[in-house]
Amino acid sequence: MNRDAGARAVLVAAMASGQGKTSVTAALARKLLRQGLRVRVFKCGPDFIDPMLLERASGAPVHTLDLWMVGVEECRRRLHDAAREADAILIEGVMGLYDGSPSAADLACEFGVPVLAVIDASAMAQTAGAVARGLRDYGPVQLAGVVANRIASDGHAGMVASSLREIPLLGWLPRQDKPLPERHLGLVLPGEVDGLEALLDKLADALHFDEKAWKALPKITQAPSAWQDAGRLLDGRTVAIARDAAFCFLYPANLDLLDRMGARLRYFSPLADEPVPLDADAVFLPGGYPELHGETLARAGHWQSSIRAAHASGLPILAECGGMMALAEVLTDQHGQRWPMAGLLPGEVYMQPRLAGLGAHALPTDQGPVRGHSFHYSRLETPAPAHTHTVKTGNGAQGEAVYRIGSLNASYFHAYFPSNPPAIAALLGGGKP
Repeated sequence: MNRDAGARAVLVAAMASGQGKTSVTAALARKLLRQGLRVRVFKCGPDFIDPMLLERASGAPVHTLDLWMVGVEECRRRLHDAAREADAILIEGVMGLYDGSPSAADLACEFGVPVLAVIDASAMAQTAGAVARGLRDYGPVQLAGVVANRIASDGHAGMVASSLREIPLLGWLPRQDKPLPERHLGLVLPGEVDGLEALLDKLADALHFDEKAWKALPKITQAPSAWQDAGRLLDGRTVAIARDAAFCFLYPANLDLLDRMGARLRYFSPLADEPVPLDADAVFLPGGYPELHGETLARAGHWQSSIRAAHASGLPILAECGGMMALAEVLTDQHGQRWPMAGLLPGEVYMQPRLAGLGAHALPTDQGPVRGHSFHYSRLETPAPAHTHTVKTGNGAQGEAVYRIGSLNASYFHAYFPSNPPAIAALLGGGKP
């Protein structure tokens, strides 16, 4: 097969969150994969958890596409590479199709990707047609078709299909007895879901899918664009990365960049009470769910003493969100239980039911801004002064506090490393060769 011929691609979007975009994307990815097609899935906008599930559904890493955080050219490069390697490209949207600036619709229009609208039809029938045409015409966007979710019967699906008129009903999913489980930051981690493979297969089996309508979609290609040379700014340096169920919010692109900059990546598990590797030249503590593992982390004496020793020796430590939470003196979980943490950052972290931070942010550095985002349900009360603050991209307002204590840089901010490789290298103790 000529891989330069492109791939069929859709951006899976909806009128709002909670319509079933992830379930539909996962079901479609697994169904196409089982047909022998090579599938690549992307996630629009900042997200860590949905991509983990979609990776399991598609069998390939899931990268982020975002016109601001990732940038137009890197998005174009990733789509170009995917179109050469795969038969099908699925891009899961974020929130509603037109929400945010830039929105999922902006991404679809920028790269000529048609939109596959997911409509929760559980409380409607013929009105689905009005929703579909509204989603198509408001932008407008190119609409590939509709997948109706939470359909009650074949008759219900027929009413939805007739309401769409000239818009194809590409597929529909019946109501699920066992939906994908969720928690406060989104879906439950795939490794914690019993029988996930069977659940994904069940979703794929349940998806009524119009293969003829899918094959009628045009293939997309993107102009080739060379990857920028990030420079060997971390050449020969070993970066120790916490990676387990408590520290799992890792963009694949971040790890790829560290590798391209010459770093040796060493993973360790604080939950397993593994210490910081002795050969580490820097430590990266990503976000995750430390609040769900407070007791285990509190008892992880080897881990705690090793990170204190690393800090005392001046080893660069970059801690994001959950990584920062594990370095406070105390973490109070969602049940009010208080757990002693590593104590590099004075103060206490408190979980709360309300969202405490959400949105796109930029971190100012000597090497220029680093792009990223914030999303957390906890607050840190600390006497430590902020070294600087991120900047909210929507209005330029002050964002998340960034704390610098000795060799530690800690914040609720999640950085997208490829947005500024020299700044990331500097945070990890590297620089110009």
